[in-house]
Amino acid sequence: MNGPAWPEDDDDGIPPGKRLIRAGSGAGLSLGERLSAHLYRLSWRTPLHALRLKGRHPLKLLAAPADPLLGNAELGAAIMAGLFIYEGASAPMGEAGPDLAGAPDRLIAHYHSFAWLRDVAAVESEEASAAIRTWVAAWLEAHGNKVAEPAWAAGIAGRRLLNWPSYAPLLLGQNDLVFRSSVLNALARTARHLDRVADRTPPGLERIAAWCGIVSAGLLIAGGDGRRAFGEAGLVKALEGAISDDGGLTSRSPAEQLELVRLLSHLLAHYDARNLSVPSAVADALNRAVPPLLGCTLGDGAMGSWQGSSPVSAEAVRTVVNASHVRCRPLRQARGWGYQTLSAGNTTLVMDAGPPPHSRSTRYGCASTFAFEMSDGADRLIVNCGGASAAGLVETAGLAAGLRTTAAHSTLILSDTNSTAVLTNGALGKGVDTVELDRRETEQGSRVEASHDGYAKRFGFTHSRAIALSSDGKEVHGEDTLIPVEGRKKVQEASFAVRFHLAPGIEPSPTADNQGALLRVEGGALWQFRARGAAVSIEPSLWVNGEGRWESSHQIVLQGMAVAGGATISWLIKRAG
Repeated sequence: MNGPAWPEDDDDGIPPGKRLIRAGSGAGLSLGERLSAHLYRLSWRTPLHALRLKGRHPLKLLAAPADPLLGNAELGAAIMAGLFIYEGASAPMGEAGPDLAGAPDRLIAHYHSFAWLRDVAAVESEEASAAIRTWVAAWLEAHGNKVAEPAWAAGIAGRRLLNWPSYAPLLLGQNDLVFRSSVLNALARTARHLDRVADRTPPGLERIAAWCGIVSAGLLIAGGDGRRAFGEAGLVKALEGAISDDGGLTSRSPAEQLELVRLLSHLLAHYDARNLSVPSAVADALNRAVPPLLGCTLGDGAMGSWQGSSPVSAEAVRTVVNASHVRCRPLRQARGWGYQTLSAGNTTLVMDAGPPPHSRSTRYGCASTFAFEMSDGADRLIVNCGGASAAGLVETAGLAAGLRTTAAHSTLILSDTNSTAVLTNGALGKGVDTVELDRRETEQGSRVEASHDGYAKRFGFTHSRAIALSSDGKEVHGEDTLIPVEGRKKVQEASFAVRFHLAPGIEPSPTADNQGALLRVEGGALWQFRARGAAVSIEPSLWVNGEGRWESSHQIVLQGMAVAGGATISWLIKRAG
């Protein structure tokens, strides 16, 4: 499927000025809602729910859809060698599956989804094929008749309904009729389970995954026309409730955006296997999802570190985008999603220019308003610490929570207080509600100017940030301003810090006047950093890599006091030579 041609005009067809307002309240699920959801999940174990899962046993699948996503043979070989690996976390792998005792939630979910089948299949050996059947049989023995989380969580079960049929020749093409029947019956039971629970799944990516599973079952299990129509209606509704006008998920997570493209691309392969047309709303959602995803990549082609995401590799991004068959340019102004991309010469800069996500839409939302990341070609220069959702950080929960704070991002923080509250239960609380945004494109370059109200009620200041990238990509001019709120009778002085987290390998050297630093890129260019209106210091920092592990780095910190009249901090990042 080919996506629409992307517009060639400089402003992407969007007017310069806009006000962005945070949808809904910042509160997460109430105690009553969480209790109700817990009791509902417990009801899955009752005889009544078990009765609802009974029905005719399918004799075959109507098609065996190809998996459009390439597996990683190295990961597959590691699994075959006895090590189950996912996003920096690992567990011993035996004939009964991985030992999940104490394993991170993300690794557990990955196992039960069976997305790793593509990695093992990529090994392309009879031993790998036999191992796949052994592991599926072990899962059926342990979880096939025990309807409980995490194995039967709606989003995980939906992914399983996408993944198993893509390896039907391995699972169903043998002479073991008992095993074949068990696999087919498990697919049918899972579909009946999702029929009941999909719409009670929290809105967002997991609900979308659940409905994708229902549609898959409707396409591939005989007599499924009614289920397919039911599933398509539910999927369209789930997509409408979770995707902004410009195609970005309301969680604002690039990692989840990548998973959305992966899910829809896989589902479309199921339609192709039946030679059936994809609903236009689903195809349109996929077409719109890819450009904003690409807009959050830097010069190395990998994703930036936003809303809990780690920097997913360029190869992984390319694999998923190729599977989507959507051909487009990166969306430089994903205003609804909340990201602005400036690009000129070898320089790419991505800025969080939107309100934080609603707490019901994310588990790893960050107080990152107006943070930015910057690269010089394939070399990252300015980053966010990132990785709050990374599986490898589970053992350091305090660090994972700290990575969601404003201080862990390349932006201004006032009085060491998050611009949006990060609550102990994982939700995002009060803070930024409104962002005023203006973008201009001229012959001199691109300029984004935005302001937010995250500190208005607590400290009486509005934070305004302007970033301009020259047309040759060699200069980034920035200015952070704390503006007293109009009509406020008394504004107290407050300390501020503007942080610029540097990528690992960037060696900063302070200038003689202590108003700047030289930034040396290993094997790359030399950049100059200058500031006015604050004291400049260099401090330790860290960065979470694509494997979910942290690396030591540095940060430039601009510190000072905002008096009653406000404060202005100017800074310049300039390529030397």
